[in-house]
Amino acid sequence: MRIQSALTAVLILGGSLLAGCTTTEDANRALQSRWIGQPVERFFAAYGPPISEYPLSTGKIYTWRGGDKTRYIPPTYSSPEPARTIVRTQTRTDGAGKTVVTQTRVVTRDPFWEPEMISPPQYQQLFCELQINTDTAGVIATIRASNDTDGDGFSLSRCAEVLGVEK
Repeated sequence: MRIQSALTAVLILGGSLLAGCTTTEDANRALQSRWIGQPVERFFAAYGPPISEYPLSTGKIYTWRGGDKTRYIPPTYSSPEPARTIVRTQTRTDGAGKTVVTQTRVVTRDPFWEPEMISPPQYQQLFCELQINTDTAGVIATIRASNDTDGDGFSLSRCAEVLGVEK
């Protein structure tokens, strides 16, 4: 019963932490409400220039990228194997014909045990990439995250972190 209560508490806490995390969908909603109808120059003035643009007869498509960061993820190792209890029982008779039983308990660990690497260290690239479509006057018609990595903290969206989106 105690284990079930602890597991329930962990699930509730984990769920509430995830509920507070921003996602790519949250970032897209915030971007659209904040930037659609605004001049694209305002966006670039706030967050930097685009990395590419493609002209259309109805306007332009811009690709913008920001928030580039490299995150180091350390290796993970297996846990030490639990201690083992070895019970040795020795039975003998004494000089008077009585049986004497002696128990010896020994707690041991394998002296040659070494942790095994479960996952190696790695470097992860974090960034936010947006696709911005404008009309011929340079007004943003659509804006969306086209490539969004995990965030640096508890966020599930690097775009949400870079663009200041809060849940």
